Amino acid sequence: MTQHWKPSRLALALPRSAAWELHLDGEDVLIHLGDAIHRHTLGFDAHLSVKRGLLWASVVVQRRDGPTITLDGLSHADASTLATALDAAERAQDQRDRRPAFLHSLDLMRQWNGEAEELLTERRAQRRWIGHDDQQALLAARPAMGLSPTALHALFHDADLPLDEDERESALIELELWEQDWNAACDAVNAQILATERNAARPLLDRVESRPLTDEQAHAVICFDNRVQVVAAAGSGKTSTMVAKAAYAIQRGYAEPRQIVMLAFNKEAAGELQQRTDRAFARLGMGDSVVQARTFHALGLAIIASVTGRRPKVPDWAVDATLGFHRLADLIDQLKDRSHAFRTRWDMFRLVFGRDLPAQGGAMDADGWDKDGSGYVRTLQGERVRSVEDCILADWLFYNGVRYAYDRSQRFDAGDEAFHAQPTQFYYPDAGLHHRHGGADTDPLPHTEGPHLDTSSHDLRMGWAFDDLGQALAEGGVAVDPNPDRDTPDDGQKPMPDAELIGLMRTFISHAKSNCLGLDDMAARLREMPDDQFKERYRRFLEIAGPVLQAWDDALDAEHAIDFEDMLNQAAEHLEQGRHASPYTLVMADEFQDASRARARLCRALVQQPGTYFFAVGDDWQSINRFAGADVSVMTRFSEWFGHGQVLRLEQTFRCPQALCDVSSRFISANPAQIRKHVWSSTPSHGPVLQAFQVAARDQLSDAVGQYLQQLHEACLSGAMPAGRDGKLSVFVLGRYNADRTYLPGNWRSRFGATLEVSFLTAHRSKGMEADVVILPALLDRAFPNLRADDDVLSLAMPSGDTFPLGEERRLFYVALTRARRSVAMFTVSGKRSAFLDELERDGALQVTTLDGTPVKEQRCPACGTGVIVKKTGKYGDFHSCSGYPRCEHKPRLTA
Repeated sequence: MTQHWKPSRLALALPRSAAWELHLDGEDVLIHLGDAIHRHTLGFDAHLSVKRGLLWASVVVQRRDGPTITLDGLSHADASTLATALDAAERAQDQRDRRPAFLHSLDLMRQWNGEAEELLTERRAQRRWIGHDDQQALLAARPAMGLSPTALHALFHDADLPLDEDERESALIELELWEQDWNAACDAVNAQILATERNAARPLLDRVESRPLTDEQAHAVICFDNRVQVVAAAGSGKTSTMVAKAAYAIQRGYAEPRQIVMLAFNKEAAGELQQRTDRAFARLGMGDSVVQARTFHALGLAIIASVTGRRPKVPDWAVDATLGFHRLADLIDQLKDRSHAFRTRWDMFRLVFGRDLPAQGGAMDADGWDKDGSGYVRTLQGERVRSVEDCILADWLFYNGVRYAYDRSQRFDAGDEAFHAQPTQFYYPDAGLHHRHGGADTDPLPHTEGPHLDTSSHDLRMGWAFDDLGQALAEGGVAVDPNPDRDTPDDGQKPMPDAELIGLMRTFISHAKSNCLGLDDMAARLREMPDDQFKERYRRFLEIAGPVLQAWDDALDAEHAIDFEDMLNQAAEHLEQGRHASPYTLVMADEFQDASRARARLCRALVQQPGTYFFAVGDDWQSINRFAGADVSVMTRFSEWFGHGQVLRLEQTFRCPQALCDVSSRFISANPAQIRKHVWSSTPSHGPVLQAFQVAARDQLSDAVGQYLQQLHEACLSGAMPAGRDGKLSVFVLGRYNADRTYLPGNWRSRFGATLEVSFLTAHRSKGMEADVVILPALLDRAFPNLRADDDVLSLAMPSGDTFPLGEERRLFYVALTRARRSVAMFTVSGKRSAFLDELERDGALQVTTLDGTPVKEQRCPACGTGVIVKKTGKYGDFHSCSGYPRCEHKPRLTA
């Protein structure tokens, strides 16, 4: 319907007023102005607006081509109707403009929604997992709408869009599909596939191993996300799961046999995995399918050979831990012979810097305790000093041949009736120099007459204290004379042994190489460390590590060889750079908690192409090979290495009874950085699962172990203890060190061989094995746990390792506990209990007894915390003292 407007009569009566007429038909505008006629389309070549004045309004016509036209004299009433008509026309035009955008968006939605629905329907029908790569490809193909989600939602819900009811309902259905969480939709389909496949694959899941797989194991087998990490409890059947995964992948068409590889950490493990796979495939009638179990070593060499045409040489001493230690020891001896400076620095580190400083304000690891219960640290020269800082200063002076006097005086404060330590005082008679060392930077350090030097804890941690001390001594006429061969008194502190530093250096090389870190990289890491750490110790370690690393690489070059870590990194680089194409669709890694970062990098490179699968099985609670390059963070930070993936758990163990699962799980879970899991078991108990026996002296341990074996022997003969799997009760005697073998009676076979099969192993060697009974013969203070097993200097070469105190030793103890199918028996000595045994007793896991079962009731020494208070008789009568004498001299007062 056409609407008309023209100026009011009053306006036309005024001078210079022109007659005009405006016709509006939808979006078409016709203007008669004098003899001229103007035709326009709103929004295309003209825009009309109404401008109100005092007496009347004007119509302003802005034309795309041509000057603006102003039509005066429109009455206010007509101006209102025109404005309303223009608004209606603009809305109608807007709706017509939005309809094409709406239809275009709807068309894109329908097409993509259809493809997504087709994928889900197809996979549901095929019972094939929708992996992360599939989901990412689907989302990557999702078309861009050119509108924000909010604007798109508003467009589809616009009531003014010219749509009939069916069109609107259909459009809203498509919008709902478009806006749904498609990852969640894929997960829902995968859950349906899992439920269906548990039944459909039952012939495989029930027959692949000697007993049917559990629901947990079946889930791990069926789940074919592109990255799957299986956190497996000790004795939960991880090998069975890997074997079944390979068979399932072949049967369901995820991979051909030649496209599957199972990676193990040594030849023995690879051989066992291969045998298990071959037997399972034969059981399933898949004997013609061959899946390879390979070591990382063999695979890395093959990749490099395929690229270069030459198989690189990796000497045995660059792979085997024992051979590597001896080779490194030879190289270090050669460095000492060739360089006096290196020998001086090496021995300086051993004698002076072998011990780290506790965190500022942290507890000191004392060497002994005085009668009043205060702890002390013993120096190389035999003095008792009140802190590790004082000890390091004293040992530096001794190593450099500087005569000194040490004063650890205290002052009595009448206000709180307590003694307070004064700043340490050293005096150097040959230089006439007084030296005060304060424990904190804020301590006021009083001055004294004559030459004096003040140093703080911060000065020592940063290394400045040694520079200042050397300069002050030189000014006093005393030159330092480094000499590691000075005679030390018998009561002096024993320095860090050469063997311990060599072992630490070998571990350091493994981690540095694995992480592709050079000395400059590690020096940069040192600079970034907080100043409250003992940075001078780290600096001095790098100072000797540089020549050792160079000597190691020179020895490899002399044999035209590379070491294991370099080989892994080279193989990974060939894959990453596309010089070698991985032939594998499914890569499975066993014992992944023991992976180094170089191994993890190789695994990642093997499955970098879309549509490949990585399946890693391990237990971070059993990561105990840090000395061999293992970095538990590749498992605890799995997603950072491999991207999005499923984290599944095997929490049912077929080994330990539930009571032992509970105790060991609670113990290992003290470390919050580890992956949480709830281990459960249906294995029945046979008597107490955890016992601890205490004897009076270390030389009684072997007899005590023999008596316990006698008890087991008699229980087997009487039928009170059922026989083991092979007709005998299997027993592991697990030592922290090889030297603990002496606690196993040499005549056990003649005495107990009819009923028992006893083996000695170190706790490290026992991983992956099991026995009916486990005996820990020497749970002694400073032996298990080894307090020096986790040296913090390794953090220079391990970007994100485990920092929990004694974390590796705690995991080793967990491994020892969980080797047992029935029970664990632990042995200790009065006054020398392991901190781990104390922790178990505090937590109520056990009661320490004598061999006849009598509970041990002792008063623990309040000073050292390890010894016990015993009654003794001296020339002045009875007195109480710590059983740890002479290390602990604490003597509490007798009470009536």
